[in-house]
Amino acid sequence: MNWDAISAISQLVGSIAVVLSVLYLGVQVHRSTRVARLATQDAAATALRDVTKPLMENAELERIWRVGLEDLSALSVEDRARFFHAAYQFLKAFETIHFHYVYGLMDRQLWDGWRGLLNHYVAAPGMAHYWKLRPEVFSERFRKFVNALEPPAEQRTVGDLFGREPKS
Repeated sequence: MNWDAISAISQLVGSIAVVLSVLYLGVQVHRSTRVARLATQDAAATALRDVTKPLMENAELERIWRVGLEDLSALSVEDRARFFHAAYQFLKAFETIHFHYVYGLMDRQLWDGWRGLLNHYVAAPGMAHYWKLRPEVFSERFRKFVNALEPPAEQRTVGDLFGREPKS
């Protein structure tokens, strides 16, 4: 065997190794992207759970949230301030969820559910009032998105859902 043949075989083996390495890298990047998407989707659910969990655990906070969504004037000044803090946290969680969707880290079907929920809440009178007062604390992209939402045919939030349940 001459040196030219050995060199050609070495180059072929090297080329095959490079191709296999690139394929392996592609598989690893795909898996990594999938894991990142799943982690992002889980983080979105956790973020909103962190906002709503105190409402489930504290009856007074739940009352402020429920009443504030539908009629801010029924709350004291102190309770309105608490409602506004909760509204800010709620909308910030949705801003993050929207950001993840825009950058392709959120499955479309999951996003459709989040968007539907947000649509009902931003249409609630108390939330709509907060949004009119404080849009500048959110990104321009999120403001444009929220402002373009069509109000739902029938707005449903925890503040007005009761009384609409089907009779057993």
